[in-house]
Amino acid sequence: MFDFLEGYDVLGAFWTTVQLTLLSAVGSLVWGTILAGMRVSPVPLMRGFGTAYVNIVRNIPLTVIIVFTSLGLADVFGVTLGAADDFNALSFRLAVLGLSAYTATFVCEALRSGINTVPVGQAEAARAIGLSFTQVLTLIVLPQAFRTVIGPMANVLIALTKNTTVAAAIGVAEASLLMKEMIENEAQLLLIATIFALGFVVLTLPTGLLLGWLSKRLAVKR
Repeated sequence: MFDFLEGYDVLGAFWTTVQLTLLSAVGSLVWGTILAGMRVSPVPLMRGFGTAYVNIVRNIPLTVIIVFTSLGLADVFGVTLGAADDFNALSFRLAVLGLSAYTATFVCEALRSGINTVPVGQAEAARAIGLSFTQVLTLIVLPQAFRTVIGPMANVLIALTKNTTVAAAIGVAEASLLMKEMIENEAQLLLIATIFALGFVVLTLPTGLLLGWLSKRLAVKR
């Protein structure tokens, strides 16, 4: 029944999906946190940049962003990210860059909502004892904000896992690209779709359950 799977590296394709998800999650978390800091910054220029970036990038289709990283950054501007001679590595790194840039906007908005739950009095008290804006944000506000938004962050991570399928548009050999190849070559359409659907369920369901448990465990008591 599963003989048609011979010759296809299904586990390898899903491993590529996992790598895309993890690396993009780290990149989007770092960039999204910086953007959230910009959006609540007292500096108008930084606030304006953060607001413009989030409102523009999150309304651009992810496929357009991913294709732009390949056709725009790599082909036009010659950005190689240290993989000029390896097309597969370059495509993978460009996909991580595009996914991180896009997902960071949702991380930023989730984190900003968490920042808004922190009582204003705490920030005012911190400033009263001489802490700078950066110190107030990193020592007082962000630790509480992160604990508040674990649940929404779980949704962002699950969406990121599913969004990795868009990387197939620039030739990244992840799960959806292999599924397309198998559908073109094999007659077991329903079985192939079931296998890959279950694969994504296995990737996303434990993530949602784990982060949901952490959200309840680490919730800030008000």
